[in-house]
Amino acid sequence: MENLNFIDPLLHGITPQLQNKNLSVKQMACAGVGALLAAAVLKKTGHAKIGAVVGGLALPLLASAGYKKFCEIKKEKNDAKASSGIEYNH
Repeated sequence: MENLNFIDPLLHGITPQLQNKNLSVKQMACAGVGALLAAAVLKKTGHAKIGAVVGGLALPLLASAGYKKFCEIKKEKNDAKASSGIEYNH
């Protein structure tokens, strides 16, 4: 029988490698600003409908970047206030 690894790789012990695909705050903010610039250029060149669609992506990207940064700052503040559970009385 031929080598049938292409049929089901999981049967042969080949597992897919998981990659971290999270975007950073800076990448999301740059994408939002880029979408605004692209929308402005498209509108100036006469493609108003496509510019509106691309511009509509800018606000969610910028809002997501702001929320992610807010959560990072909040987590840092909570970690700074948290105690390790060991109290020293001097």
